[in-house]
Amino acid sequence: MNLRDIGEFGFIKRISQGCLIRPQNIIKAIGDDAAAFIPTPHEVMLVTTDLLVERIHFFRNTTSGFNLGYKALSVNLSDIAAMGGMAREAFISIGVPENCSVDFLEDLYNGMKRLAAEFGLNLLGGDTTRSKTDLIINISVLGSAFEKEILYRNTAQPGDIICSTGFLGDSRAGLHLITNDMESDSNEFKALRDAHIIPKPYLWEGRFLARQGGVHAMIDVSDGLSSDIAHIAEQSNVGIRLYSEKIPVSDHLEKFCARFDFDPVEYALAGGEDYTLLCTISPDKVDHIAANYLKRFRNPLYQIGEITDSGKMELVLWNGQIRSFTTSGWDHFKTE
Repeated sequence: MNLRDIGEFGFIKRISQGCLIRPQNIIKAIGDDAAAFIPTPHEVMLVTTDLLVERIHFFRNTTSGFNLGYKALSVNLSDIAAMGGMAREAFISIGVPENCSVDFLEDLYNGMKRLAAEFGLNLLGGDTTRSKTDLIINISVLGSAFEKEILYRNTAQPGDIICSTGFLGDSRAGLHLITNDMESDSNEFKALRDAHIIPKPYLWEGRFLARQGGVHAMIDVSDGLSSDIAHIAEQSNVGIRLYSEKIPVSDHLEKFCARFDFDPVEYALAGGEDYTLLCTISPDKVDHIAANYLKRFRNPLYQIGEITDSGKMELVLWNGQIRSFTTSGWDHFKTE
C-alpha cells in the first residue's frame, strides 16, 4: 500500500497514535492547523532542525524504516544534547516518493516514537508531501535549558581539558561496511554497523555536564573529531592539542582497522556521525567531574587533549612527536 491509497490525512490518522509522550503543558497536539503548548517556565528555548536526503545521508535499501526513523530523530536530539538541554517537542516533515510504502513509513514513525518515549519527547506534527524520486526527512526539535547552564562552542578556555563521552570512528567504519555491501559476519562488525544506523543521543550526559561547574564549551561529533573540535577552536579563538593514545577507539574499530589495514586514530579523526559529545573542562575540575560521570553513567569521560593559546591544531603521537592536523570530516558540499 502506498500513500495515494489512503491519502495524507489517512496517513496522519495511522501514525498519530503514540506521538503524545508527555501531555503536560500541551494544549493541542496533532490534528489542527498548528500545535499549541506552553513553554517550560523559567527556561530558554532551544531550536534545531536537520534534513536527511536519501542517497546523500542514507540508503533506503540498507536500513529498516524503524532504524531510519530512530536515527533521523537521534541526530536532532544530539544537537540539543550538545547545548546541555533537554528535548521537549518535535515536528516531522517528509517528502515521500511513489515507491515508498505505507508500511515503511509507519515503521519510520515507530522508530521515532521509540526514541521519543525514552526522553519524554512529544511528536506534535509536521507536514507530508510528494517527492519525485527520493525520501526526504526534515525534523525540527524544540528543547529547553536554564540560561546559565547552556553550553556553547565559543567559550573554551586555554588550559581546559578536552573530553569525549564515547568512542570515535565507529560510525565511519559502519558506513564503510554498508557502502561496500559487506556482511556483518561478526559481533564486532554488527556493532560498528549499528553505531552508524542507530546512533545514541547523549542527552542525559549533556544535561549532566551542563550542570557541572567548570564545563566551559561543548559540541557533538556529527562531522568528525577533527572538524568538530576545529569549530570550538575557531569560535573560541584557541588552539587544540590532541593525544593520539588518548583518543577513545573501541575494540570493534581496532579489529576492523587491523583487518583492512587502516589507522584507527586517523579513522577516528576523520570519522563522522558518532554523535558523542566533546566538552572542555577546567583542569582543576575535570577529575572530580569525570569521577561523578563514571559513577552516574558507568562509562568513562575520556580525556583526549587540551585547549591551548597557540591557535594551532596539534596531534601528539605515541612517540612524543607533534604534528599538525587539519579538518578531515564530513562536508555536505565538498565530500563525494
